[in-house]
Amino acid sequence: MPEPPEAAATAPSGPADRGVRLRLDLAYDGTDFHGWAAQPGLRTVQGELEGALALLLRVPAVKLTVGGRTDAGVHARGQVAHLDIPPEALAKWDGRPSPAPVEQLRARRVNGVLQRRAPDIAVHAARVVPHDFDARFSALRRRYEYRLRGEGARRDPLTARFTAELPRRLDLAVMQRASDELLGLNDFTAFCKAREGATAVRDLLCFEWRETDDGAFAARIEADAFCHSMVRALVGAVVAVGSGRIGHEELIALREARERTSRFSVMPAHGLSLEEIAYPAEGELAARAEQTRARRDPLD
Repeated sequence: MPEPPEAAATAPSGPADRGVRLRLDLAYDGTDFHGWAAQPGLRTVQGELEGALALLLRVPAVKLTVGGRTDAGVHARGQVAHLDIPPEALAKWDGRPSPAPVEQLRARRVNGVLQRRAPDIAVHAARVVPHDFDARFSALRRRYEYRLRGEGARRDPLTARFTAELPRRLDLAVMQRASDELLGLNDFTAFCKAREGATAVRDLLCFEWRETDDGAFAARIEADAFCHSMVRALVGAVVAVGSGRIGHEELIALREARERTSRFSVMPAHGLSLEEIAYPAEGELAARAEQTRARRDPLD
């Protein structure tokens, strides 16, 4: 199984050491962030959210584990993270009893802190989950959307922060045929920045294009896991076919070569959004995490 950035192996600790495990469902506009991961001196989603939680819980620090580690400028509507906190900290978060559902109440309280320091992040829910749940390792699949406009499309300033603009005409039908050619279990080295010692074997489950109500083209891209820059490189390759720069046969040849190439460009970050991370039922969480941690064998 995979070893992408969102699934890098760590040594698990015992439940007794971790207190209560909470799952956070959240969204953010990635425009003004240097990605998810905390970095000294830079504004990141992890840094802002961990700071807000620490302030809310009145603790020195908290540590989040994320389901899909997004790059600088990438957005999310369906991000998932987890954290472990002592029971007394959870009681402090929950506060006095309320008629509102506790998951929404927790979200409302952390959003109150975020509104003052990071209004471009929103927590939708915060719920207690089993210790077998791991936002990274337990994931079954991840779904992204990429939005773009080709030459001749009507520009929309209201969606410009989330839509890439390309100075060439694109054929949507040709792009869909090219996307279909990439589906399935393949070695995606040509579309990845693979880590040393890791494979780029992934199962691409969906790569579908549609025209949106505002006249953009949007791709739905879903896989069991992604390696670094894979989604934006896949879109870049299909755009190269849709604009006539390369043909279908060359696209397949590039995939089969399993080498990085300059024949297509990695697309800009701001057109990409993490839409959903899917997880198995509670009874299957541990088995899924163990499967994900295992190294995926190269294809013949």
